[in-house]
Amino acid sequence: MRVCVIGTGYVGLVTGVCLAHIGHDVICVDNNEAKVKLMQSGQSPIHEPGLTELIETTLADGRIQFTTDLEAGVNHGEILFIAVGTPALPTGESDTRYVEAVARGIGSHLNGDFKVIVNKSTVPIGSGDWVRMIVLEGMAESQKSLVGVTAGGIPDALPAPQFEVVSNPEFLREGSAVYDTLNPDRIVLGGNSEKAIELMQELYAPIVDRSYAEDKSLPPVPVAITDLSSAEMVKYASNAYLATKISFINEIANICDRVGADVVEVAKGIGLDSRIGSKFLQAGLGWGGSCFPKDVSALVHTAADYGYEAELLKSTVSVNRKQRHLAIEKLQQQLKILKGKTIGLLGLTFKPNTDDMRDAPSLDAIAQLNHLGAKVKAFDPLLSQSGSSQGLAGVVVETDLERLADGCDALVLVTDWQDFLDADYAKLGELMAQKVMVDGRNVLNKAQLEAAGFTYLGFGH
Repeated sequence: MRVCVIGTGYVGLVTGVCLAHIGHDVICVDNNEAKVKLMQSGQSPIHEPGLTELIETTLADGRIQFTTDLEAGVNHGEILFIAVGTPALPTGESDTRYVEAVARGIGSHLNGDFKVIVNKSTVPIGSGDWVRMIVLEGMAESQKSLVGVTAGGIPDALPAPQFEVVSNPEFLREGSAVYDTLNPDRIVLGGNSEKAIELMQELYAPIVDRSYAEDKSLPPVPVAITDLSSAEMVKYASNAYLATKISFINEIANICDRVGADVVEVAKGIGLDSRIGSKFLQAGLGWGGSCFPKDVSALVHTAADYGYEAELLKSTVSVNRKQRHLAIEKLQQQLKILKGKTIGLLGLTFKPNTDDMRDAPSLDAIAQLNHLGAKVKAFDPLLSQSGSSQGLAGVVVETDLERLADGCDALVLVTDWQDFLDADYAKLGELMAQKVMVDGRNVLNKAQLEAAGFTYLGFGH
């Protein structure tokens, strides 16, 4: 099938490349010329395991193209994905300016062919009908400029473009987005057109039947077909639930700290309940990134727009915000005055296997430690290697763990990269001024650290 993906961020680029990988003819459109040239050369503008290799193979096979020409993309695609960013505004609302611009642009370039316009961006509930309206406005504006007049003074009629809007939310995890695309838990399709849904099912058939799955013996991928608004709600509800689950276990961890229980054992015990499950029960510094903060805030704002106060979701955000401060509180309890102390952060990105710094807990830690007069150093396996400081201020980004540990009064594990689980802390401890470890993810071996002379400070652990 012929596919156009507009926007080449995490969602758009991974979607386009994976659809090309499973045999579709894909054009990816972006208005950033430098970014497009980079992708045309076979390189990925984002760090995502396995993505560069797929870009190279699909380019070589002629199944994918990258361009800044929106008209070419719209003319090419039977299915048009809108996959541009919807960042959070200060109010908590989603900024839909980029979606609007793309929808209007699509409308201005539609011809008489039937198109399926797919909302892949995370958009406010009800955006399916809104996108339809914007596309129609773009069509009307284009037709006003193109329509001619017959000899009798009657405007020439242009063929009425046909299109349907479908909501197809993404559930990708940064760091495993390629795997998640080819091995999804489910595919959600929301729309009111049987023809459009059938085309989407045809598009995803190789993924649904596990032709490209890591484990081909699994049953077909479930496909949930629903209306537009329900599909949009599925995305928000999924992320809000996962964020709430993390905030819940952090609440339990904070109680464990006070009563002497071990949250790691508690999480293991409650995770064995099939109604709860073991995932997203890791206590620590809380959640961040590009999705959870934005989506939970947007859902709270949407609820308020319709006269409902989402108290549970507000508490989810509040608990997470407070959790960011606990690592600093633990340092103050152990080291007392932090002014003049040197603190080393293990990790900068919001999670492992990505270079994404959006709403990363490390940013809060840096700001707090700077405010308290501490010297802050950091090492991140990806950012330190790339030399990118991502606009970081108030922190010295070191090139290896030894340089990080040298002279530190404490280390704080912020991101649970495998490098930090495998590190030789006995050796690192010899370089430190004081051996204090704050395990912000509860993943380090407490016994080994204490045997190496460290004071270990976990979360409810």
